[in-house]
Amino acid sequence: MKIGEASRVSGVSARSLRHYEDEGLIVPGRFGNGFRDYCQSTIDRVLVIRTLLESGLPVRLIREILPGLNGGSDDGTPVSCAEFLHEVRSYRDRLATRVTVLRDQQAALDAYLEQARTTGR
Repeated sequence: MKIGEASRVSGVSARSLRHYEDEGLIVPGRFGNGFRDYCQSTIDRVLVIRTLLESGLPVRLIREILPGLNGGSDDGTPVSCAEFLHEVRSYRDRLATRVTVLRDQQAALDAYLEQARTTGR
């Protein structure tokens, strides 16, 4: 399918699809006229990429994760090396810290709103 249809099917803009390609995250086929040709497996990969980006993972880590999600790495190197796993855990820990801060802020706002409701402010 061409980029417009791939965009519609995946819910990802054509610009984002081109960006994913520029970053080496996807490699769409090409029609004889040079237009991109997105197969279903590429669309499936785009959906995974979008989910990982929405979770806050940087493109660099996603690029390293993707081969492992397809059953191995592209160059024969194990994806789950200790250094990489350490980096993913570190990212997860930073994310957990941010979640804690946001929960504390939400609790403070909830307390303020409850106080305002009961005092009529």
